Amino acid sequence: MTFLPGSPAPHEYNPYFEGYVSLAREVADPIARLSEQLEEVLELLGSLPEEKRLYRYAPSKWSVQELVGHLSETERIFAYRLLRVSRGDQTPLPGFDENAYVVAAEAEKCDWDRLVAELAAVRLASVLLLGNLPEVAWTRTGSSNGHPTSVRALAHIMIGHVEHHVTMLRERYLS
Repeated sequence: MTFLPGSPAPHEYNPYFEGYVSLAREVADPIARLSEQLEEVLELLGSLPEEKRLYRYAPSKWSVQELVGHLSETERIFAYRLLRVSRGDQTPLPGFDENAYVVAAEAEKCDWDRLVAELAAVRLASVLLLGNLPEVAWTRTGSSNGHPTSVRALAHIMIGHVEHHVTMLRERYLS
């Protein structure tokens, strides 16, 4: 990528996502980072012992399989928002209840290899979508969950969201 979109300004995203954006703020090339991050996640998940897949670090917390399913679903939602905003669509986009999605997905019943392959496919689709955007699209802004959101903010949120959950996985599930 020769064009570097820069980091999003605070007015380009919902303050709720500041934690995710802050984890990716220094990323100069979001497409390269999304690709690198996928490799890191696949390596981590590939080394995960089978007995850890259904592990929860506390009774009310998601299992590792649910967490992997959540990563795929959330990436899809962020990518959908990104597509709409990048095309100049000004239709307000709704939020979603991540906990309800996790319950409805029943990821613990899914085959592990297929769940991981789905995450890889979803991330690859995001990388390809971003890689084909015209430069002008990166700063387009739409509305998501009642807040302004830009394409470059969504790319940084995608990176930070996965970074956050990988840190949680290492610190609370695998330590």
